[in-house]
Amino acid sequence: MARHSAALTSLCNCLRGMPPVDVEWTPVIGLANQTLTTPALIDFVDKFASMLPEDVCTYIRQIHRRNVLRNNRLIAQLEEAVVAMNSSGITPIMLKGASTLATAPEERRGVRLMSDLDIMIMPDEARTAVAALCAIGYDIDYQAPSESQRWHVELNRSHDVGTIDLQRAAPGPAYLYQSFGHALNHCVPAPLGRGRVYIPRPTYQALMLIIHDQFQDYGYWLGDLDLRHLVELRDLSNSAEGLDWGELSSLVSSELMKNAVETQLFALAELLGVEIPHALRSRLIPRLQFMRQLMQARFPATRVPLLAMNVLDLRNYRREAAVVSTRTSANRRGLWSVPRARTLQFLLNATTAVRAGKV
Repeated sequence: MARHSAALTSLCNCLRGMPPVDVEWTPVIGLANQTLTTPALIDFVDKFASMLPEDVCTYIRQIHRRNVLRNNRLIAQLEEAVVAMNSSGITPIMLKGASTLATAPEERRGVRLMSDLDIMIMPDEARTAVAALCAIGYDIDYQAPSESQRWHVELNRSHDVGTIDLQRAAPGPAYLYQSFGHALNHCVPAPLGRGRVYIPRPTYQALMLIIHDQFQDYGYWLGDLDLRHLVELRDLSNSAEGLDWGELSSLVSSELMKNAVETQLFALAELLGVEIPHALRSRLIPRLQFMRQLMQARFPATRVPLLAMNVLDLRNYRREAAVVSTRTSANRRGLWSVPRARTLQFLLNATTAVRAGKV
């Protein structure tokens, strides 16, 4: 049965601000809750309140109002953490939701639903940053080994509404950022209450979001859609600075990354109506990947069979992974070999799991 077939189209139309026509609200609200986009429907409700069922308006407004209260607490928590790190000589970079919170006007704070605060510091600042946060009451919930490629530490306090995810690198595999240069080259300094932070420019922020979804969260391999982040990409495109499509293309460093970025941009154009240059939404593999995403969202039973589409970019992945591997000859021999059993098992488990925010 097509669990999300009509609901996905209707929800995207609502997020685009299109008039409500023949909407079955129960599955649409259910899908909005699953994709964490319910608060983002507030603009739609404000625009078409007279055409909507009263209970739908009441529910969305209540969720938005509660999210405003929660995000106000998150911004206060973020400011306190930033001030503590500033006092130790660290000016952190705001990532993902933290960046949105730091820059959103007060009246727009409740639109994005988030669970944690992603903060990036330089590698040599990690120990000092953790100490500064522990000094104001944070406990370490998890810390990756110091030699880990994706080092991060999760910190929490019992009275906060969210955790802090402290990172020393942008999300996703490091080799995908090889053409970017230093992260600070793509950021601007900004105030955050009593503190000072760096905010990524919209184009860099968009690329980080795409890399996070497609590779760190394995969305490219699993065929997942993250509608909440598509809404955020839409908002970045509509921001005062907007997205620089030429710069975005120049920062895409490999064939695999190009396919992943264009898959996300194709989804952005098709689902939310964002105007994307034709050259960035016309190639075959991204189109096929989007068709897979749409099929899986509408017919979840196809998720396991469509895992086979990973073979489209398996060669690119192994070629590019060899760039950062010291065992180059081993990688050359296996460009078209079947993935290891444990890799296949991981992908199978992930593709059948229910993951918050994904569809």
